[in-house]
Amino acid sequence: MRRGFLAALGTTLLLAACSAKKPKPADDRVPVAVAVAQQKNLPLQLRAIGNVEPYSTVAVRAQAGGQLTKVWFREGQDVHRGDMLFTIDPRPLQAALAQAQANLARDEAQLRNAESESARYAGLVKKDYVTKEEYEKMTSGAAAARAVVAADRAAIENARLQLAYCEIRSPIDGRTGNLMVHAGNLVRANDTVALVTINQIEPVYVEFKIPEAQLGQVRARAGADVQATPQAGLTPATGKLTFIDNAVDPATGTISLKATFPNRDRSLWPGQYATVALTLGDRPNAVIVPAQAVQTGQRGQYIYVVTHDNGVEMRPVVVAQQLDQQAIIARGIAAGETVVTDGQLRLTPKSKVQIKD
Repeated sequence: MRRGFLAALGTTLLLAACSAKKPKPADDRVPVAVAVAQQKNLPLQLRAIGNVEPYSTVAVRAQAGGQLTKVWFREGQDVHRGDMLFTIDPRPLQAALAQAQANLARDEAQLRNAESESARYAGLVKKDYVTKEEYEKMTSGAAAARAVVAADRAAIENARLQLAYCEIRSPIDGRTGNLMVHAGNLVRANDTVALVTINQIEPVYVEFKIPEAQLGQVRARAGADVQATPQAGLTPATGKLTFIDNAVDPATGTISLKATFPNRDRSLWPGQYATVALTLGDRPNAVIVPAQAVQTGQRGQYIYVVTHDNGVEMRPVVVAQQLDQQAIIARGIAAGETVVTDGQLRLTPKSKVQIKD
């Protein structure tokens, strides 16, 4: 009897538990960060990755052979046009110049004698004391002596030029690179190895490429403002568009452009990559949202928009351009709407959200 009583009691309790109403689960809300879409007047820009190039580059080579006796600069030093860079031993070329001057003095003496003989024979031929053939021989000798003197003078000028090549001066204002040949070494004229390379970095070029479809807009804005931001820094430099290539590259469908920057603060360095923004005009009343609000799915880009009841709507959008940390929305979002910027991974179109402070 006791066992039957216990079994009946257990069955009664079980039925009571099953018949009891389950409590309604709490309404879970997804915590999210939000921002309000804003409307602003923004510059219409083309963006690309560019490469900084020196305004001019000179590979300094010797034009005379000999021993390099002195280097007048330090590696990485700024130099100005006309500054002394190298000295080559001038003694062999000084001797060559002295020899050329001596040859001139000898040949000028012979010229004076030949001209004197020619003048004397001119008087004798009139009196028939000498034949005409003898007179013409004397005049030809004088002419040949004059030609020899002219050649001697040219040789002296060449010797002086070669001697001047012993002093190598900077042809431009710029900054020196690695010193490739040190004092004491022998150098050859027009050697393939440059003694040093000088880059002019004030101003500099930034070369970049744009798609050919945008060429018409760019040609209409020749001389437009260009900003270049080094990847290692945050301060953009401002320059002008100064070069549009004369042909589109058929392999890539792009065209090369160059902008010139004064670069007085030397924020741009040759060989450096920089983000380039070419301003083509203004974009009035542009709708912008934080770039992290834009998500990408199988059907393209979209943004979660917070509705009036703290729900969310998955809104397809068209992004016209990303500018720094902002996205310019061409279609899909209106100014004043609240968009989700963080927490999208937990959202569905039926989710409710809790806005984080």
